[in-house]
Amino acid sequence: MKDGIVKLGCAVPPIKLADPFANADEIINAVRKAAASGISVLALPELCLTGATCGDLFAQPMLLEGAKTALDYILRETCELEIIFFVGLPLVSDGKLINAYAALCHGEILGVCGKAAPTFFGDGADGRWFSPAPAEGSATELGEGMSFVGNGIIFSDVSVPGLKLGVVFASDLASPECSATRLCAAGATVLVCPDASAEIIGRSDWKKTLLASESGKLCACILYANADRGESTTDLVFSGTSAILCNGTILAENLPFRDDRLISTPVDLDRLNIYRYRSKLFSCDSPAIMAAKFALFPTETDISGWVDPLPFIPKTESEKTATCSRILEIQSRGLARRLEASHSSGAVVAISGGLDSCLALLVTARAFDILGRDRKDILTVTMPCYGTTERTRGNAEILCDELGTSFKCIDIARAVAVHFEDIGHDPENHSVVYENSQARERTQIIMDIANGTNAIVVGTGDLSELALGWATYNGDHMSNYGVNGGIPKTLIRHVVAYCADTAEKEGKTGLSAVLRDILDTPVSPELLPADNGKIAQKTEDIVGPYELHDFFIYHTVRYGERPAKLFRMAVAAFDYSPEVIHKWLRVFTRRFFIQQFKRSCLPDGPKVGSVALSPRGEWKMPSDAEFSLWMAEVDSIDPAISE
Repeated sequence: MKDGIVKLGCAVPPIKLADPFANADEIINAVRKAAASGISVLALPELCLTGATCGDLFAQPMLLEGAKTALDYILRETCELEIIFFVGLPLVSDGKLINAYAALCHGEILGVCGKAAPTFFGDGADGRWFSPAPAEGSATELGEGMSFVGNGIIFSDVSVPGLKLGVVFASDLASPECSATRLCAAGATVLVCPDASAEIIGRSDWKKTLLASESGKLCACILYANADRGESTTDLVFSGTSAILCNGTILAENLPFRDDRLISTPVDLDRLNIYRYRSKLFSCDSPAIMAAKFALFPTETDISGWVDPLPFIPKTESEKTATCSRILEIQSRGLARRLEASHSSGAVVAISGGLDSCLALLVTARAFDILGRDRKDILTVTMPCYGTTERTRGNAEILCDELGTSFKCIDIARAVAVHFEDIGHDPENHSVVYENSQARERTQIIMDIANGTNAIVVGTGDLSELALGWATYNGDHMSNYGVNGGIPKTLIRHVVAYCADTAEKEGKTGLSAVLRDILDTPVSPELLPADNGKIAQKTEDIVGPYELHDFFIYHTVRYGERPAKLFRMAVAAFDYSPEVIHKWLRVFTRRFFIQQFKRSCLPDGPKVGSVALSPRGEWKMPSDAEFSLWMAEVDSIDPAISE
């Protein structure tokens, strides 16, 4: 449960109808198995202690007393386990029979939640036997003392501030007056959702849609556990499905009629709360009827295999294709609108033969197609200097030829040499002055060309470079419209690869070939002299692997993760050694803060995904912010402990 990461689970133990003691044994086995696997919270199905299809047997004192006695037995057998779990049973409270769901932890009953709205129609009708649980709550003798019974209890773990549990029956979830909103407004982050509904055509898909919608709307986790296949088949068949959802996404599920009776997944509760803080999801307090507290022994949840190393990249090929297509559409539509609004006669793109300028040119060509304008009004300018290689220069020319744009090559070596002489810089001194002078000369050229042709300069810098400040201030940092500013380096590779695949399918083999060679070219600003005609300056050797930095960017900007947690997640996600991860995390933390001044004056550009750094709406950070607090935590990390 360290860092707000808690392992949650759902279990669907086999049941025998109207045999609470046999069912108690199965429940105990399931709880023990869950606790042994590190699960802290476990959901079980509705009425799992007796079965949900007992019918008029629910009115039999033998079954009701047997269920209470079996619950006492479960309490005794699980008192040493570090887990909170929920058991469904029929219970008489204040002279009414209610469909109850008891919260058990360390041998105690923390409270009992009851179904608020038993139904009177359909195959799951239980209103014949059960009364609505009282909203105001009442005390009922259960176990070795009195237990609070109601339908608005929040169970809070005092050792994990973000772990607050509420109970909402699945049939109540579909009710217009569902208590889920009230519970979440009062702080519940996890909703335990028991069910006892039969499997009929279309119901599973409908339930998934309902659960995903509610978890997304409420920014909450939902643990859904449906009745076991051991229920009565007189008229109905039950499938024993279960699912764990978080903020609209299914994290784990047991499909109908499968044998996976226990499912689990780690869940980051800190992220849920970050979402709620930022969105101000609930505008007013809505206190629950009662708060029940418990304390699980804090342990470190195993997150190996859980953390996605490439959070910006869709997981399936179909999702990747759809995402890349939509990204290109957003970029090109944004640029097309800017071209119209600025009444520009054309566009100027500085083309280097690298990934970023390649994508910027592809987007510009697409924008001109949208507007029905001649691609010859796109002027692509390559500006070789000291570090330019034949490979990148050649790829730049081929790409422009394949796309049918106007092309100009301007060698800037002489102009830069004059500039060095003017400012008294030794050209043998390959300092930041040596590098940035080239970048600023290139920007001056394309800006002046654009002024002379009533065109706009299309920027090429990407999200990863903006986060790290890996751009020359008032050099490649500046443009009239930056089309790549919302896309990280790891995702740009996939967008260009998608363009290469599309070109190949359309029979444009020359375009496809040059795009694939650009993809194979090392990322470099080419500002230092080439080494025997080959790229000598490789960006990832200097600032670190982009896959690591994009991981840091995603979790820092979207979730506000602190450095220690970020390090722990990266160690779990990547094959890099902890020492290497720590080294580049230190670089990222420092650069992300001190380079904010470049982001504070970014040119306009389209937002593409959920992570963006525009100072006008997405990331508002003072350029003068100190980073000592963050760096102190980075420096306190001992990579050797993570080995």
